[in-house]
Amino acid sequence: MDFDFFWLALGIAIAGYCIGEGLKNFKNPNAKNPIDFLDEDDEHELIKENEVHYFMGIAKEDAKSLIEEYPDIPHIVINEKVYYPKAKLRQWLLSLGDEK
Repeated sequence: MDFDFFWLALGIAIAGYCIGEGLKNFKNPNAKNPIDFLDEDDEHELIKENEVHYFMGIAKEDAKSLIEEYPDIPHIVINEKVYYPKAKLRQWLLSLGDEK
């Protein structure tokens, strides 16, 4: 019986926290939530050229033709190897979709 009250109290505490966080950002829909902080690690992550098609979700041949068609794609060359910054590539893909 005492253990049931513990779970009830824990549920009420979690619900109160979630409601409070929601009300705090009610007028600011662009505010970051706790899950967005997990994605901040992607900002400095680099993707190898041969793995970029996984990130884009397309076939390897399609990724190669996209890279050839758009030479302005954000990339970095280190020791003659091409890497793509994950955050900048994501932003570039979103802006590419807005142009069409």
